[in-house]
Amino acid sequence: MDASAADPVIEFLETNEPIIRLGVFAGVLVIMAAWEAVAPRRQDVTRLVRWSNNLGIVVLNTIVLRLVFPAAAVGFAAVAQTEGWGLFNVINASLWASFVVSLAALDLAIYVQHVTFHAVPVLWRLHRMHHADLGFDVTTGLRFHPVEILLSMAFKIAVIAALGPPAAAVLVFEVVLNATAMFNHGNVRMPRGLDSILRLFVVTPDMHRVHHSIIPAETNSNFGFNIPWWDRWFGTYRAQPAAGHDAMTIGIEQFRTERDRWLDRMLVQPLLGPASGYPINRDESPDKAPR
Repeated sequence: MDASAADPVIEFLETNEPIIRLGVFAGVLVIMAAWEAVAPRRQDVTRLVRWSNNLGIVVLNTIVLRLVFPAAAVGFAAVAQTEGWGLFNVINASLWASFVVSLAALDLAIYVQHVTFHAVPVLWRLHRMHHADLGFDVTTGLRFHPVEILLSMAFKIAVIAALGPPAAAVLVFEVVLNATAMFNHGNVRMPRGLDSILRLFVVTPDMHRVHHSIIPAETNSNFGFNIPWWDRWFGTYRAQPAAGHDAMTIGIEQFRTERDRWLDRMLVQPLLGPASGYPINRDESPDKAPR
């Protein structure tokens, strides 16, 4: 790729990264919160404690990520482009071809990462903090353990080093991933016909809510955050929860007390209790809720 021949759109994206990130994040958060207030899908647990602590983990994760990876994924992609690292830089692919393929490849990588965090018990200990939320709304899509965030970034950088995507593609991917994570965790109601159409192209809230069921076989399905095709192609797609969306139980068997909602307890969850029951292929009765 020839960085000197960058499209004006690409230059705009790379130049205005902080404004784009913050603007999209704040805009989607406000829109989803308003939608949840007007047309909630479920009457879930109260917001005050959940929202304050879920958003608190976002602040903590942002600080930790900037301290450990100051340049983050976009900065590393820019370095890789300058140094000629990665497949697209080696084959000198056209800017827009590498841009589009990079978006799909990065999304597939995140799908694989997500499945891995469900398959390896030590990684599940980190990821289960996300699933331990007893409610399901826009803030759930932001609730991840800081160590998981760091491991995810390290994995993403490794993928970028191998792929050599344009820095602007990495920026767009991260912004879209963040936005769709808030969207598909939304406690929002939409017509079933519309949901059926949308889930052909993007992961919808009803599709992803199945992934937050207490039943292990449902927890281990619908891993996609953005593109829904990976679940269909790799056999991890489940259309609806067995109990229906209104009656299904959200969360996991552990960490279901009021105290478990607080930030300090969320941070130590990986150290507490066994990692049994949910890691893929480690539950003797995957179609039953754990006792």
